[in-house]
Amino acid sequence: MPDLDIVYEDEYLVALNKPAGLLVHPSWIAPARTPNLVSLLKQRYPGETVHTVHRLDRATSGVIVFARQKQVGQHLQQQFIDRVVNKTYLCVVRGWTDEAGLIDYPLKPIHDKREDPRANPDKEPKDAVSAYRRVGTVSLPIPVGRYPEARYSLVEVKPTTGRKHQIRRHMKHILHPIVGDTKYGEGRHNRLFREHLDLHRMLLMATHIEFVHPVTERKMHLQAGVGAEVEQLFHRLGWDEGYPVTAGADQQ
Repeated sequence: MPDLDIVYEDEYLVALNKPAGLLVHPSWIAPARTPNLVSLLKQRYPGETVHTVHRLDRATSGVIVFARQKQVGQHLQQQFIDRVVNKTYLCVVRGWTDEAGLIDYPLKPIHDKREDPRANPDKEPKDAVSAYRRVGTVSLPIPVGRYPEARYSLVEVKPTTGRKHQIRRHMKHILHPIVGDTKYGEGRHNRLFREHLDLHRMLLMATHIEFVHPVTERKMHLQAGVGAEVEQLFHRLGWDEGYPVTAGADQQ
């Protein structure tokens, strides 16, 4: 079982830095007894029910918040519904993006459980908005397809809605899919990072989250580092600034 990387903890909330590859909660996509954050938190807080407030994809790493009381969780979930929670992600994408942009592209709902593909074929897309800015670029002297070199961007993304796989789908929509994304990404670039850079994960990291504490009413600023593996990769690519290295919490 992996250890919990605690970013913030009090009697009402606990925030963790989730590693890539770890489920948030039990899922039909993984065998029974596969480790997940909820089961690890049950071991840390025996006799308590830990409440999921929001989620991160299994392949995404970074800061995630849980509530240790039901009412606290409901209050925090309402902040997500009201879109007053600020979230920041970092990702590495194929190609050089614009310096900044706003992706306003509605997305059809995706559900967690298996569905009959014939059911609800005409789901209406829901509004989905992501703002982004380019933090860095790199060219690698490695041919990809008909191109003599491989180009990538380090991008900061701030979603204002919370649709499933939103950032992954939005970056694909603007033709800059996330490296390591086996569902929405591009296999040639994923293989390049595996074979040439020994990187075997999706490069999407939840680095910051800001919200109002449901009980103390203080403004919470929580930060998760990108992790040693990603930090080492960024250093190798010449990206030594523009991203958090350590985890931390600040209250105002």
